[in-house]
Amino acid sequence: QVQLVESGGGLVQPGGSLRVSCAASGFTFSSRGMRWYRQAPGKERELVAGISSAGDTTTYADSVKGRFTISRDNGQNMVYLQMNNLKREDTAVYYCNAPRTAFHGAVWGQGTQVTVSS
Repeated sequence: QVQLVESGGGLVQPGGSLRVSCAASGFTFSSRGMRWYRQAPGKERELVAGISSAGDTTTYADSVKGRFTISRDNGQNMVYLQMNNLKREDTAVYYCNAPRTAFHGAVWGQGTQVTVSS
């Protein structure tokens, strides 16, 4: 069964840190680029960060550059998003995504809630 399962969300104070994780199964993880998206209440889902299949190339939304770091462990079929210096506007549901390819459809996780509040 093709599946992505996020974990690690929670409540954190402004300026704090949090790491969210995503466990992949049912497909060849090491051959797929991966992405993290987020969706805040009343807003559209936005791309936060992406990482290549080998982990050697990463991209970030301007709003999180210098604060967030995406990484992956192909041996464990895991992708991570380390979030530092969190701001209230980072509050959202964070989704793990394996983008659509020429041969496979997109895969989405169920999301994990991150709330930044004092």
